[in-house]
Amino acid sequence: MNLNGIDLSSLFDVELALKSLPFVLEGLPMTVGITVAGMVIGMILGLFLALARGSKHFLLRIPARIYISFMRGTPMLVFLFILYFGLPVIGIEFTALTAAIVGFGLNGAAYIAEIDRSALNSVDKGQWESAKALNIPYWTTLRIIILPQAIRTAIPPLTNVSMDMLKATSLAAVITVPELFQKTQIVAGREFDAMTMYILVALIYWPLCILIGMIQEYFEKRYSRYL
Repeated sequence: MNLNGIDLSSLFDVELALKSLPFVLEGLPMTVGITVAGMVIGMILGLFLALARGSKHFLLRIPARIYISFMRGTPMLVFLFILYFGLPVIGIEFTALTAAIVGFGLNGAAYIAEIDRSALNSVDKGQWESAKALNIPYWTTLRIIILPQAIRTAIPPLTNVSMDMLKATSLAAVITVPELFQKTQIVAGREFDAMTMYILVALIYWPLCILIGMIQEYFEKRYSRYL
C-alpha cells in the first residue's frame, strides 16, 4: 500500500507484528508488575514524605525537602544505573527486577509527595482545628477526615504519575529487565525491522494508559461524595 509515494508496508509489517505479538506480550506482566509495585512503594513513602515536608520540625522537613529535590532533579535512567551497576561497588547487589522496582518506587515517591502535600493543603485548615478541639488524635483525623477529602484532589495528578511510570518502565530494558520494550528490542534486532516493532509496542502501551484513565474515572466518582 502506497500513500503519497510512501510504501506503508515498509513502516509497519502487519505479518511480523502479529507473529511477534505473543513474544512481546511475555514482557507485559513484568511491565505491569514494576508499575504496580513502584506505585505502591511511591504512594506509601510519598505520603510520609509529604507529611514530613509540611512538618514544623526541622529534622523532618529538611531531609524530606532534600530527598524530593534530589529525586526530581536527577534522571531516572541515571538512578537505575546507580542502583544496578553502582551499588555493587560497596557490596550492595540487586537483581535487575529489584533494582527497577526500588528505583521507580523511590523516584516516584518524590513526585507523589508533592502531589500529596498539595492535596492535603487544599483541605480547609478548619477541619484540623475542629478535630483538635474535639480531642481527636492526629492520625485518626488524618485517616478519617483529611485523607478522604485530599484523595479526590490527588487522583488526577496521581494518575499522570502512574501513566508516566508505566511508560518509563521501558528504561528498565537497559538493565536487562525482560519487560515489554526489552522484548521488542530483541525482535527488532533479530528481524531488522525496528519501525514495525516500535509501533507495535507503542500500540500496547496506549490501551494500558487508557485502562489507567478508566480507573481514574472510577475513583473520582467514588470519592466525589466527599466534595
